[in-house]
Amino acid sequence: MKLSLSSNFRLKVKKVLFITLAWMILTVLFSILDWITLRSYDHLPPDDFPIQVWVQLFAALRGGVLGGIFLVFVLEGWLRRMPFWRVLLGTSFWFSIIFTFVSFGASMWYHHLSEGVALFSDDTVQAAIDFIGTPPFLKGFITWALVNAFTIFILKVSDKYGPIVFADFLLGRYFRPVREERIFMFLDLRSSTTIAEKLGEVRYFNLLYDFIRDSTESILANRGQIYQYVGDEIVVTWKVDRGIKQAYCLQCFFDIQRAIQANAEYYHNTYGLVPEFKAGLHYGHVMAGEIGLVKKDIAFSGDVLNTTARIQSMCNQLGVDILLSKYLLDRIAAEEPLIEAARFLGDIELRGKQERVMLYTL
Repeated sequence: MKLSLSSNFRLKVKKVLFITLAWMILTVLFSILDWITLRSYDHLPPDDFPIQVWVQLFAALRGGVLGGIFLVFVLEGWLRRMPFWRVLLGTSFWFSIIFTFVSFGASMWYHHLSEGVALFSDDTVQAAIDFIGTPPFLKGFITWALVNAFTIFILKVSDKYGPIVFADFLLGRYFRPVREERIFMFLDLRSSTTIAEKLGEVRYFNLLYDFIRDSTESILANRGQIYQYVGDEIVVTWKVDRGIKQAYCLQCFFDIQRAIQANAEYYHNTYGLVPEFKAGLHYGHVMAGEIGLVKKDIAFSGDVLNTTARIQSMCNQLGVDILLSKYLLDRIAAEEPLIEAARFLGDIELRGKQERVMLYTL
């Protein structure tokens, strides 16, 4: 299977587009607010007010694209590792540069449209220079500094809950419990007890941190939703249609393997070992809904979770890294190469389960 670099790239592009669209919508709202304020004080908006709005939209487009690319493609890893206040301080310098650059260009374009002079004439350049430091410039700087801070806050919150879960919270999809079909993958570190005894609690925690960090990009790139961290275990879930598309749920496992191997030298030098892991996958119906009053979360309940955990526990006994049920394999029937590569291991009796499950590995 190939690494899902294109999926990861598309995910980042969607974030940039979302930031750009949100900033352009805010620009329209700010313009409407300015118009209402002028009218409320019996001041007619200036004749060139529509030009101002278009120029501001153009500035928001440029600022959203430049700022979004910088936040998502350049600083995203740093944003995830640093506390919120340090991120704000660290990005303030770059925000000032981007805002000044965008404002300078917008001022030139406004002078070009309103005065009818050439865009790159000496007059437009001088008008843009004179605009820097004026009250309208300072007002825009403070306003968009707050917007930038709020954007970073949203990105941090989205990372905390996961982009899919955060969107579900905002839209209230699970305010009332719903029944849906989901794929689950239980991903577990091998020999975790032995490794913890060897490394000690501090280094073992750092190993878990690095392992989860290196796994996360592959999970997100393959449209997965991180449901829980349970000790050294990551529980990942997909809605069925999303998980079977291009076999994302299986692709995810192999992408994580490649990500860990790509950093094998770092792990070996830092911890004296390269982490290995196993995974079990299954799908079925669950009840999904918001749970908790103070620390809200979206919880899933159903027999599929217990069955998936039991499937994953069979990896050691059967000597494989990945196990999936025939039920799930049948749902990925369109992926012919996967079916050919799948190896039947038997009709297995799982601990605590009355029904036997046919298991396959890849």
